[in-house]
Amino acid sequence: MTKGGMESVELFTSEGKGRGLKAQKEFLPGDVIFAEPAYAAVVFDRTSTWATTTPWGATDLGRCGWKAAIQRGTWGCWLAVADQEPAVPRGAREPMASWLGLEREGSGLAEGCLVSIDDLQNHVESFSEEEKKELRVDVESFLEFWPPQSQQFGIQFISHIFGVISCNGFTLSDQRGLQAVGVGIFPNLCQANHDCWPNCTVIFNNGNHEAVRSMFHTQMRIELRALSKISAGEELSVSYVDFLSLSEERRRQLRKQYYFDCTCEHCQKRIKDDLMLAVKAGESKPSAEAVKEVVQLSKDTLEKINKARMEGLYHEVVKLCRECLKKQEAVLGDTNIYLLRILSIASEVLSYLQMFEEAADYAKRMVDGYLKLYHPNNAQLGMAVMRAGVTHWHAGLIEAGHGLICKAYAILLITHGPSHPITKDLEVMRVQTEMELRMFQQNEFMYYKMREAALKNQKIHVMPEPSNETSPSLFHKKE
Repeated sequence: MTKGGMESVELFTSEGKGRGLKAQKEFLPGDVIFAEPAYAAVVFDRTSTWATTTPWGATDLGRCGWKAAIQRGTWGCWLAVADQEPAVPRGAREPMASWLGLEREGSGLAEGCLVSIDDLQNHVESFSEEEKKELRVDVESFLEFWPPQSQQFGIQFISHIFGVISCNGFTLSDQRGLQAVGVGIFPNLCQANHDCWPNCTVIFNNGNHEAVRSMFHTQMRIELRALSKISAGEELSVSYVDFLSLSEERRRQLRKQYYFDCTCEHCQKRIKDDLMLAVKAGESKPSAEAVKEVVQLSKDTLEKINKARMEGLYHEVVKLCRECLKKQEAVLGDTNIYLLRILSIASEVLSYLQMFEEAADYAKRMVDGYLKLYHPNNAQLGMAVMRAGVTHWHAGLIEAGHGLICKAYAILLITHGPSHPITKDLEVMRVQTEMELRMFQQNEFMYYKMREAALKNQKIHVMPEPSNETSPSLFHKKE
């Protein structure tokens, strides 16, 4: 794949969108347009503790104070803090990483950067009264725990930094893309405008299997990769939100979180909304009242499922999914988003409970729907197809499993690249299932006998516990 650089892109004024990025040469699907190290980043965990890198190693630092040490990357910095009280509030933690970068390097244009940190949009003027109140609290907390001798900037500029991180921060996720672990600022990538059907995707790629905390031993790197053929002079776009929502819902989310009205073609023309709201086809089309009733049932069931998952009641989740699916299947079409959401949860939880055959059936139906909705080179589609392939393999459905794994591998080669840990794992899986498929085709009876014997000699493999959270959004928004 082509390795890009900042010389491959140009900062320009995008009509109706402000600044944007434009390709300086042609790119093909899977090409790395450019890779960028973090200007500043901070990692946190679920208990509001900090975790980061110091010159002596990666550390979980607990609820610690403001005293900081810096480990610099190419032109950024990492935040480390010493064990002392009082604790730093969560609201003040993220700007400190950027703050250290500003104090150490200044707020001017850094090497390899198209725009300075103080030129990034903060949208503070667009904040609601409640958001402005929260901002004032965060600024006060920040000043309370920041050394007086280091307070060389005014409150207005501090507010700007908070706004910049709220509107431009990227969510740092684990290598599997399943858990949000922190926030990073990537000034060049911040210039890429949104499109619900983008020509680029963003991926974190450190090319190793180390634990997420140890990502900070090395420079955190984010890649902008082409999803389709891009011509020289074409604007580069990424999606700030998941496509699998109605256009009006996506626009509402973008307006609330990023303060702009999406004018992309898919939103303006409501492309694929009809598929996402599809009802059962056939001579006896369900009535509008029946559809409304099932949609409301689906929303109510999703709330109950979330509560049951939070309490770890997975058998109750399965019961709720089965009951809801029974009602949905008579009314909703195969691409209806409410049906797909229930299918996704059911397949995930059933896999965890080792009920693979039923899980595989739901996973296949989910993937069939996704393939009609998502961009063919969508990263989330690739991950969903991969999970479905693994589920089929566990169910002993080797032909379907191998086919899904190959399809996922083709997608992730473009979205993640061959060096990403997920892609490497998937390649191993693809080779293994290909070998098993050949054995199956030669002697189906012997294949199942050997598989049965192999599984008996292995410890029971427990699937990862279903997450109580959705996959983290790529773009960070302080809640």
